[in-house]
Order: sequence, then structure tokens, then C-alpha cells
Amino acid sequence: MPATVVIGGQWGDEGKGRVVDLLARDSTVVARYSAGNNAGHTVINHMGMFALHLVPAGIFYPDKICLIGNGVAVNPKVLLEEIGSLESQGVSAQRLFVSDRAHVVMPYHPMIDNLDEKLRGAAAIGTTGQGIGPCFVDKVARLGIRMGDLVDPRAFRERLSFVLPYKNAVLSRLYEAEPLAFDDVYNAYSDYAAKLAPRVCDTSEIARQALGRGEDILLEGAQGALLDLDGGTYDYVTSSVPTSSSAGAALGIGIGPAEIEKIVGVYKAYMTRVGNGPMPSELLDETSHILRNQGPRPEYGATTGRPRRTGWFDAVTSRYSASLNSVSSVALTRLDVLDPFPSIQICTSYKIDGKTVDSPPASIAAFDRAEPQLEEMPGWEEDTSSARRFEDLPVNAQKYIRRLGQLIGSPIEVISVGPEREQVIIVDKPI
Repeated sequence: MPATVVIGGQWGDEGKGRVVDLLARDSTVVARYSAGNNAGHTVINHMGMFALHLVPAGIFYPDKICLIGNGVAVNPKVLLEEIGSLESQGVSAQRLFVSDRAHVVMPYHPMIDNLDEKLRGAAAIGTTGQGIGPCFVDKVARLGIRMGDLVDPRAFRERLSFVLPYKNAVLSRLYEAEPLAFDDVYNAYSDYAAKLAPRVCDTSEIARQALGRGEDILLEGAQGALLDLDGGTYDYVTSSVPTSSSAGAALGIGIGPAEIEKIVGVYKAYMTRVGNGPMPSELLDETSHILRNQGPRPEYGATTGRPRRTGWFDAVTSRYSASLNSVSSVALTRLDVLDPFPSIQICTSYKIDGKTVDSPPASIAAFDRAEPQLEEMPGWEEDTSSARRFEDLPVNAQKYIRRLGQLIGSPIEVISVGPEREQVIIVDKPI
């Protein structure tokens, strides 16, 4: 069977982990294809609540093969800690494998990340400080160290002997920071390598063999399409490719783009964003506070703990990301957060310099001038968390969902009404 891709349709934090956990039941292989531990997926199941940063959300099914693809930046220390945490809670990581082509987050990467943000001052991007951006910079600059290098002691020594003096010069001369000692870095990362070596392999071959056997593969995106390096709100974007394009999902796991049949876009029923950058429908009043803290899953970053910016659903960017990614199916999450509101608004267009626009501008300066044009809909002021069929939802909630489906331009097939696995509606006739 061809592969299915799960992407975030907004600025990340849409609840992709919850959707991957749901869809993984019918897959043989679940693979992360982008980003690094700057992304986080929260999964709540019968075993508890888990915050994942590198491990695919299919890990909770012991019969699934979980892959960390070549498009992921891997911090080996963080990965080992995450594996240890999962295993201490009874979750087996025996079938977890890491691509030998995945790039390694080295200790100088977080240093450069944080020092560079400080150097930018008011123009800081608002990164997580985990070093993922500098790791991808090295990948493009051909200065990276890959997992295949890391687990080969001789290759790792040779590669580090070349790269570390260069990075120490950057640290000391540009940022006036202390250089790193070769032996300290080499010994610490050699220890990580020894522990991870049995998992490091050509994961693309595992994926291609599964496809050849007719098995289902689920490709798990991280972050959101609006943070894409090319298609997102540049320069307030990530350094990887979270979209479903061949440069993202297919290349990030090592399969051909023609293998992808279905693309599931995950959208919150409202908007959130972590870090800096434009967000036309952002709310700065009491409504924002309610959206952030309503329900059992307050809006704080799974990786950084930072409070997320919140706002009404932005149909302009959502429609754009659906088109950009050829989204064939929508999973709408966190509908229950809107339960207490007597009325709800949707941003259907922008007004920029007096002109109404229906698509997001490329210029950040223009984006910052965008005024949201809002459409008001009646709320339902009823609890939706127990609904298991679309017909069980309040009439006004049904109308709101139908309107979002019209605005996004893709059918809504999954509706999440709570964090638990069973708090989901599978729509018989896509909306």
C-alpha cells in the first residue's frame, strides 16, 4: 500500500501526535521524517501522558516498526534519554531504528543557536535553542556529522578533527565564547554512539521493503506547514521541511514521492503559535487566556514550556497550507476547547493597505500589516467531549465544522474532542 503523510496545517502544535497515535493502528511502519527535538508531540493513552521529541508516536504499539528518518536532526543524548524514559514506563523501544544518514546535533549547535539569537536582538526568531537550525545549516554547508559517521569510531574522529576547530573559531571569534575540548566531545559522543549503534541502519531500505510487501507506512511530520523553509512565514520559520512535498516527507525517509497516496492535514479548531512571527488572528485579551488554559491540555510548548500565542481560526493560512501540501483529508483537533464560547470568529481574509487579500503575502512586512477580516458564528456552550458521532455534536458545532471544511477546501474526516484515544469522531461522510 502507498504511504500516508500526517502534517501540521498551521504553525505546529496542532495535535499531530494524537492523530498519528490514532492512525498508527493500521500501519506497519511509522516514521518521523523531519525536524529534531525542537518539536514535541504529546500522546495520552492507557499508559499515561507522554511528550515525544524524536521517537515516532507509533512507539506505543509493540508490533510497529518505528523509524527516525534521514531528514531528522538527531541529538543522541536526548534520544537516549527519551528511550530510557519510555522503557522505564513500560514502553518497548526494541523496534526503533535511526537512519545512518540522519545528521547529528553536536554540542556546539545549541551554543550557536542561543548565542545567535542573542546577537539578533530584537530580530530574534524565537527558536527553541535546541541547536536544530545550526545543525541543518551544517547539513547544507557540508559540515555535518551523520549517524553513520558517529557509530564508526575512526570516521567520527576524522570528521570531528576537521569540523571542531572550525566551529571553535566561530564560537571564539564571532561570539566570544569558550571553545570546546576535542577529547570531551569525542568521548561523550562515542559513548552515545556505542549505545545507539544497534539501532543505526539504512531506514529507507526498511521503508521500501515494507512498501514492496504491500504494507502501510505512516510518515509523521513535525512542526507545521506554515513554518516550512520555503512555503512558510519566512524568516520566522524552521530550518527543515515539514511539508508533505517530495523534498519533505518522501526524501526525509528515503522513498519516492509517487509512493505517497494520502496526506492528512491536522488543524486545530483555532490558531496557536510559539515564538515570534506574524499571526494576524492573534488575540491579546481575556479570550486568549481562555483559549490557552481551557480544557485538560493547556497551550504551553511540549519542548520549551513557553505559553503559546492563541487566536481565532485563520482560514487564509489554513487554505494556503492545504493547497501547498495537496491535503486530501483533514483532522480537526481540540474542538472541545471552544465549548464555553457564546460566539466564535473565523478570519476569512486579510486587509493589507486597504486591499482585501485571500492568500498570505510573502513579505513579512506586509504580513505584519495584515488586518484580519472576521466572520462571526454562534457558539454552542455545551460539552462536546463525550460525542462519538458527528450527529452527537451540538448543531452550532456541526455548522462551525462544516464552515471550516468549506474554507480549508479539503474534507474533514477526523474530529478530536479530547486528549484520550477514544475521544475522537471518525466522520462516515467526510464534511
